[in-house]
Amino acid sequence: MHVIATAGHVDSGKSTLVRALTGMEPDRWEEERRRGLTIDLGYAWTTLPSGQEVAFVDVPGHERFLGNMLAGIGPAPVVCFVVAADEGWQAQSNDHRDAVAALGIEFGVVVLSRADWASGSRTAEVLSRTRTELAGTGLRDAPAVTVSAVDGTGLDELRATLDGVLGRVPAPALTGRVRLWVDRSFTITGSGTVVTGTLAAGTLSQGDRLELIGHDSSRPVTVRGLQSRDAACASVGPVSRVALNLRDVAAADVRRGDALVTPGAWPTTAVLGIRRTTGVAYTEVPEQLTVHVGTASVPARLRPFGAEHARLVLDRSLPLVPGDRLVLRDPGSRSVLGGALVLDADPPALRRRGDGARWAKRLAGMDPKGDVLGEVSSRGAVHVDQLRKLGLLAGPDPDVPSGVRVFGDWWVHRPVLEAWQQRLHAAVRDLQDRDPLDPGLSMGAAQDLLKLPDGKILADVVQEAALEQDGGHIHLPGSQDILGPIETAIAALEDRLRTEAFRAPESAELAALGLGAKELAAAERAGRVLRLRDGVVLLPSAPALAMRTLARLHQPFTTSEARQALNTTRRVAVPLLEYLDSRGWTERLDAGHRKVVR
Repeated sequence: MHVIATAGHVDSGKSTLVRALTGMEPDRWEEERRRGLTIDLGYAWTTLPSGQEVAFVDVPGHERFLGNMLAGIGPAPVVCFVVAADEGWQAQSNDHRDAVAALGIEFGVVVLSRADWASGSRTAEVLSRTRTELAGTGLRDAPAVTVSAVDGTGLDELRATLDGVLGRVPAPALTGRVRLWVDRSFTITGSGTVVTGTLAAGTLSQGDRLELIGHDSSRPVTVRGLQSRDAACASVGPVSRVALNLRDVAAADVRRGDALVTPGAWPTTAVLGIRRTTGVAYTEVPEQLTVHVGTASVPARLRPFGAEHARLVLDRSLPLVPGDRLVLRDPGSRSVLGGALVLDADPPALRRRGDGARWAKRLAGMDPKGDVLGEVSSRGAVHVDQLRKLGLLAGPDPDVPSGVRVFGDWWVHRPVLEAWQQRLHAAVRDLQDRDPLDPGLSMGAAQDLLKLPDGKILADVVQEAALEQDGGHIHLPGSQDILGPIETAIAALEDRLRTEAFRAPESAELAALGLGAKELAAAERAGRVLRLRDGVVLLPSAPALAMRTLARLHQPFTTSEARQALNTTRRVAVPLLEYLDSRGWTERLDAGHRKVVR
């Protein structure tokens, strides 16, 4: 199915035209039918001669209902722009033209209606004026058809022309994330809450879990049932008019301008960086605006950064991404001020002097389709899920720009990575220059120093900085082998223990050598000594030597037998045996016996 929105001035015959094409009444309200004036959105559908199914969203033409018109045309990819051949181009036509231009709509048909009320020359004159007025829009070259909904003139030609136009519309994405802007919400007895909207991309299925992004909050909802063209469906693809029967929400809690989205797939934002696409320069725009996107109408505050770019702060968060089109209106005059393209859907806070100028410079150079390198460079590091939410990554294995490094789920800008490396390397070197025996910079201190977005990145930064990490500390390569001022004392200790491997020095003897806990820890990291509990210090080779001796004992053996065989004291024997137990080399059988594990 395709969805076409009407556009055109009041009394141009839009609703009459839709009625003639579809055989359905688009005006839903009794007041509309009584007054002959469309007030809110109407819906109808038909099948074209080619078999192509098409739905129409009929919009009001009166200036007082411009907000409703924008809600109807916003999600629609194709427009049927109607001008009455007898009355010609009207003031309201300007607003509808400006909306079409602002939304960047490029596919449509120009319809000169009420041909039975106008002469051929008058029709030609109106068409010429209409072409001139639409010259700055995507409808500049749209085919034009003259019709009369009363006597049927031109209706077959219009159907054929619509077929041709729809055949040129790019196919929408059938898979991927869904964003459905709600245009109606109501209750059906026995079914509950029903909402409607235009599905522009993705597929909806019965049972789907969606996130409702409302005016005040977000909540999960479930699709209880689906309809399209008044028929129940198991699933609906784009582009379609669709009605969703929702579970877990009351109709009163859903309003026009809310959005149903794939959970976790869309960012929500209330601050945007935008580029002017049509209309008034931002330096001439009032600060307080009304922003229209999809079916939403949101008050906003604009801060210009020159004539072409601005920062927009919305009154509420919306699911928006780079490339989305906005319509800006003056809430006082109701007129369309122009269109905007979202460039930055997650702009940084502007806290320090110069932040605004730097951000504005980046904004001016941004690709309107989105820029992965620009997004990563502006933040230093970005989680891959955020890049996907912004629509900047496609497929399971996206290309990585040359200026970006990927560590797990994080995309890091190379200059930022290099800065982290330099800061970390400098901090580690400074610490070890001040105290060669220090174990190094702790991982926690390194995280605090670099302020990484995720501690999981730290191991990669350590590796990239050509540093080493051991026992929760970061140090220079080979630095743990350098004992500096305690080298002589450790050498003396080694000489002693080589002679008597299990005669561990007492604490007083260690103190006399100037070896305290810090010094012994440094020696242990260097692989020069082995520290056991209760202050017992041996050579690293002691456990292997002990195993050779214990293996020659009758199995199992007692602690006393082990002590005597090793020619040592109970103070040394007990911690040493416990160490051997912990390595699985010996096994404690009971309170007094062990055996060698072979």
